[in-house]
Amino acid sequence: MIVPLMEAVADTCGGKAGALGALLRAGLPVPDGFVVSFAAYRAAVRDLDLGRSGGESDDLAAARQVIEARPVHATVIDALGRALAELGDPLVAVRSSAANEDTGQTSAAGRHESFLAVHGVGEVADAVRACWASLFSPRAVGYRGASGRDVQPCDDLVMAVIVQRHLDAEVSGVMFTPADPDDATEIEASWGLGPSVVGGTVTPDAYRVAEDGSVTRTVADKRTRLDRSGTQLVIRDVPSRVREQPTIDDATATQLAKLGKEIAAVLGGPQDIEWAIVDGRTWVLQARPVTAAPPPPASPSSASDTPAASLTGTPGSHGTVTGTARIVRGLGDFARVRPGDILVCPFTDPAWTPLLRIAAGVVTETGGVLSHAAIVAREHAIPAVLGIPNATSRLHDDTVITVDGTAGTVTAANA
Repeated sequence: MIVPLMEAVADTCGGKAGALGALLRAGLPVPDGFVVSFAAYRAAVRDLDLGRSGGESDDLAAARQVIEARPVHATVIDALGRALAELGDPLVAVRSSAANEDTGQTSAAGRHESFLAVHGVGEVADAVRACWASLFSPRAVGYRGASGRDVQPCDDLVMAVIVQRHLDAEVSGVMFTPADPDDATEIEASWGLGPSVVGGTVTPDAYRVAEDGSVTRTVADKRTRLDRSGTQLVIRDVPSRVREQPTIDDATATQLAKLGKEIAAVLGGPQDIEWAIVDGRTWVLQARPVTAAPPPPASPSSASDTPAASLTGTPGSHGTVTGTARIVRGLGDFARVRPGDILVCPFTDPAWTPLLRIAAGVVTETGGVLSHAAIVAREHAIPAVLGIPNATSRLHDDTVITVDGTAGTVTAANA
């Protein structure tokens, strides 16, 4: 029921935990922890009627409500208590590791719940239960539907949960290793904890480390950071003197690229890697197959061909589309989105995944090419341009715009 992370494999603990277990066994720097395996989830829902088909929305909503309301069994509580005691009862991160998550076909980026700075067996048990229930959340159901898995039997929907030491990162980010050894490793980095980068709430520094070791970097204006205060996560303003300072130097970028190559070799292909730096040491928090490679940076020649009235950001997902701009600032605007609209938003929270199923394109004010929004846009094959400051005020609702996700430009029809 409880498996040491070092021993985790995908068949019993899910793809995310299985990858971390393989990296630990290879001697790579992964925070220690354990996994609440598929067996614990199956035992928890054994007597529940979860419906016959994963595509029946009423059954799925009911399943989520039942799991959220039911206390975690005393046997699991006892096992969690012993496992936490063996770690020294630290603050922990609690992350989903579902079947068919983090595969070579679909990343399921942001589909299920994760929690940072969790402490004590009671809070950990609550987080485990929330991860289980997130199998049936609207964004998980929407993602499976978009991936052609909306009729997946509930018996095949199983969730393991990773519990690891929490790390108070000084710098964190995401790295994509290349499919071709001659291509560059892509790295994005920002101050503080990783959700700022993966969730796209900050525009990160971007680094490209070529095969010959040369580093090209674009330093962003990183206005906010996510940190821990007690057991709470808080968003803080970055002091103006360091907002435009590089988060890592070229030597660190080169070391990260080297680590990325080792991870790709262990896991057998290009990887999407979340990492963190604490007290000068680099840690690997997650690794999953790259499902859709990002477009290359826009070339200077293409930038010179851009119409003067166009807005320029980071190319996030290939392709060009023309459609109606729909300004979406939060959940209250969701009902206004129609199939074929182009989302224009501050950033896209994972809860917005169902919108990406019907949108024709995405424009964000913050975020990088390795954020959840960009990854999901590439999986849905819709153009995306990221990191256009004040896009929600510079573009207007119901106007026609053209999004070029390869060049990183957005142009209004009357420009």
